[in-house]
Amino acid sequence: MPVHHGPVRVLYSFPHRLGAARICTTAWYQVKGIATAGADVTVLAGSVSRALPASVRVGTTLAWHRLRLPYKLLGSRRACALHDWLVARKLRNLAGKVDVVHVWPLAALRTIRAAKQLGIRTVLERPNAHTRFAYERVQTECRRLGVSMPVRHEHAYNPAVLEREELEYKLTDYLLCPSDFVARTFQEEGFPPEKLMRHQYGYDRELYYPDSKPPERYRGLNVLFVGGCAPRKGLHYALDAWLQSSAHKKGKFSIAGAFIPGYAELLAKPLSHPSVKVLGHRHDLPDLMRRSDVLLLPSIEEGSALATYEARGCGCVLLVSDASGAVCRDSENALVHPAGDVAALTRHLNLLAEDDALLGRMRAASLSTLNEITWDAAGVKLVQIYRDAIDRPAPTI
Repeated sequence: MPVHHGPVRVLYSFPHRLGAARICTTAWYQVKGIATAGADVTVLAGSVSRALPASVRVGTTLAWHRLRLPYKLLGSRRACALHDWLVARKLRNLAGKVDVVHVWPLAALRTIRAAKQLGIRTVLERPNAHTRFAYERVQTECRRLGVSMPVRHEHAYNPAVLEREELEYKLTDYLLCPSDFVARTFQEEGFPPEKLMRHQYGYDRELYYPDSKPPERYRGLNVLFVGGCAPRKGLHYALDAWLQSSAHKKGKFSIAGAFIPGYAELLAKPLSHPSVKVLGHRHDLPDLMRRSDVLLLPSIEEGSALATYEARGCGCVLLVSDASGAVCRDSENALVHPAGDVAALTRHLNLLAEDDALLGRMRAASLSTLNEITWDAAGVKLVQIYRDAIDRPAPTI
């Protein structure tokens, strides 16, 4: 294909409520970021809960004005399939007006096929590791711990979801991988490196910003865990390492997130330690992060946790696993341990608890490169990936 000139014309297809929580937040910031970076953007979303820049053309597939099709009545997979069918139909009317289509899992198959017929490149968002890898890793960890994921939980094994997503992986031109960890899980499943495009997520600097002074340390290390409290996030490893380290003697370990059934009961003893504070689901994460020295996230599998970007924005030093998908530099502005390695995590907690100067240097190093991990920076990177996708020959698998 010829080298593309002028603004990249993007059709961004998202089957859920754009601008709501979790991946809906990610998608909203991506759209805003690529529009700010100069892309010509058309969005087709299930519905929209938050206004986008005026330059973005917005259509909805599962909503009409204030009326929205009830996802719970349809079921998430049926809603995604309906969105996919409607976007594929609309795409045929956009031939010659779109250069690349950005699609999301479980709502992409018909759209990808329609784009191929029209000679339009497709890129598929991968907000998590390869689904087979993720399912198997979570299953193994749950069996080891003796807990079960809720039946309808997104990380509970679902063969129909896996089959659908693996077909999407195969048919799309490129897979958008937000971390080296995600890309590695696809390479281990036989995907060629040229099909995997590395982008990143970001943080909103208007919401997540550091205090002018770091948190007071006279009471010891202030450590924060943020995320869904389930085996895949590795909270059990965090608690083991915390109580084996010297950090727990004077410090505090706060846990912000909701537990899946049975997991809190399994961890009842370490959770009851006086140095551990269970906060539940919180809406004041920026303030919690600003009051913390460290974000601890020992995930066993992940995409690229938004909390790691946001915590850096608030001045936290990252203490994370190599499966967290965090954008950081080990031993420079963060400490990274192999997933599941309690001994390594304990050593890292000891280092930060016992060496204030090290913590200060890492915090300063992290703050000095925050411009690299904003949503605006992510948008610039994503627009360049679109250009690369248009200009390259499509890979095969």
